Order: sequence, then structure tokens, then C-alpha cells
Amino acid sequence: MKHLLKVAMLVCLLQSCSSKSQKINGISYVAAGEPTTQAQVAAVKEVHANYAAVMPFGFIRDIEDPELMFNSDRQWYGERREGVKQYIEMLESNGINVMLKPQIWISRGEFTGYLKMNTEEEWQNFEASYREFIMLYAGLAAETEVALFCIGTELEQFIVNRPEFWTKLISEVRTIYKGKLTYAANWDEYKRVPFWAQLDYIGVDAYFPISEEKTPSVANAQIGWQPWKAEMKEVSEANKKPILFTEYGYRSVDFSGKEPWQSSRQMKEVNLDAQNNLMKALFAEVYHEPWFAGGFIWKWFIEHDNVGGHDNPMFTPQNKPVQTVIQEHFKTTQ
Repeated sequence: MKHLLKVAMLVCLLQSCSSKSQKINGISYVAAGEPTTQAQVAAVKEVHANYAAVMPFGFIRDIEDPELMFNSDRQWYGERREGVKQYIEMLESNGINVMLKPQIWISRGEFTGYLKMNTEEEWQNFEASYREFIMLYAGLAAETEVALFCIGTELEQFIVNRPEFWTKLISEVRTIYKGKLTYAANWDEYKRVPFWAQLDYIGVDAYFPISEEKTPSVANAQIGWQPWKAEMKEVSEANKKPILFTEYGYRSVDFSGKEPWQSSRQMKEVNLDAQNNLMKALFAEVYHEPWFAGGFIWKWFIEHDNVGGHDNPMFTPQNKPVQTVIQEHFKTTQ
């Protein structure tokens, strides 16, 4: 009997250690104009990603426009329901879990966090269209049994001004989708989101300013993480929920740790070392924390062989030295 008890305790300990070591090693799988292929998904598997975010888009003309357009023939295949379903099925058939993450794009790339209506009528019209947008994809999430569903991305003013809408929306999503839920809050917003108790993960788009250096060393970037780590630990413990980086990554440019959210095409000076060192520091400082669930690299284009490269100054890690950094890290944290 004592022998059986010891064996049972050992099994439980091993299971506990295994579960603690497993992280969401995800990439953000960018929509394209055509179906995805086995060869394209194979490139995701090669970096040892175990999750992918699939992102259908809704479009708005400006930050005060209550009309949200989505699932339209005018959109790319991968931005519509039919394309999203094909992407999900292809990824899942390869053993890659999916976070379905509907997002809003405002014309000219205006920041979604400022999205705010002027009148009650406009708010009600916008809420009705946003609810339809989210429930369409919550239904698809249920149909395809994705592991994770994200109810919104960087919508601070929408949440501040209409908190009751979000509480009702989450409850409604729960009636049809039984998997895990999150919301993708901006790095300077997540502390104030009022509905974390209704969700399973505290989602953070983790563009925290880490370093003022042109080419930060790994050590310099690690120092930059310390206040943010303390803050996230506090928020996680207060809400009794793990932190999930719904987006994270760095551009391969000078000063990429200073304002990591910057997507300006005026930043053209390629700096592969900066991207490498910042990613290494993030992995070293954040990944081992017990309150950290993992995250999704921003961003991964489906035509892997034709994107990124050593002359590319944008976020994608594809065909750059940082891809190897990610690959090696993901391999050890499955």
C-alpha cells in the first residue's frame, strides 16, 4: 500500500511539473487572400509553435463611425469566416491549437483604443454590430472547438464608456463557446480592465518600453523588464488569473525596445541584433514566471519563404536570426 501511495504521489508530482513547464508558444497567423497550405503550416511547426492566433478583421472608417464592416466579399479570404475556418482546420489538423482573435481595423491605421462614439444612438448601433461580429466568430470557435477565443483587442475607450455591454457580451459568448476566453488589452490598459474575473486569461499586448538603447544588450533589456514583471505579478495575483501575451515582439530596427508598438515605415534602419537581444531578454525574464501562460509572436505571414529576411525592418521574425532564437526557445518549453 505504501509503495502504491508513493507511486501515486510521484505521478502527481511529475504531472504538476509537466503542466507548469508547458507554455502557449504561439504565433500570430496573418490573413491572406488565399487558403493556407500544408507547406505553409509546416513552417509554423518547424519553429515548434503549439498555438497560432487566427485573426478575422472588421473595418471602420474612423474612430467615431458606428458602422462596422465584416465578413464581406470585399475582404481578403483569410479575413472572412470561410477563410478563417479553413485556416483553423488546417492548423488543428497539424496539432496546432488556435486562438480565434477577431479584431477591428480603423482606416489609416488609427489606434483602436481611442474608438468612441458621440451619442447614445451611435453607441447602440456600434454595440449591435460589434456583438454580431463577435458572436459570428464565437459560433465558429464553438464549431471548430478552438482552444481559446479573444473577445476584443485594444478597445480601452469602448470598455471605459460601455462596461455593461462587455459584461453581457462575455456571458452571451459563454452560452455557445465552452473553451477559454481572454481579451487583448494594450500594455498600458490591462491594469484597468474591469471584467478579468469573467475570463480565463489576462490578455496583454506586451509592447512595454524596455530600453532606450539603440542596440540594447540582453542584460540591459532584462533590467528594463523588472518594473513590468512586478506590475504583472501583482495584477495576476489580485485577479487570480495568469497573464497571456496576446501579442508580443520587436521590430528589427534601431531603438526597437524604446517604443515597441511603433509601426512607422519611417523607421528603416535595420538592426537584427536589437531584435535578437530583446527577444532573448523577454524569454529569460518572463517565460519562467509561474503567473505567465505564454504568448503569441507578432507576426507570422503565411507565405513564409517570401517574407521577412535580413533587410526587413518590420516585426516579423521570419527568415531572420531571431527566428532561430524563437525556435530553440519554443523547443525547450513545449
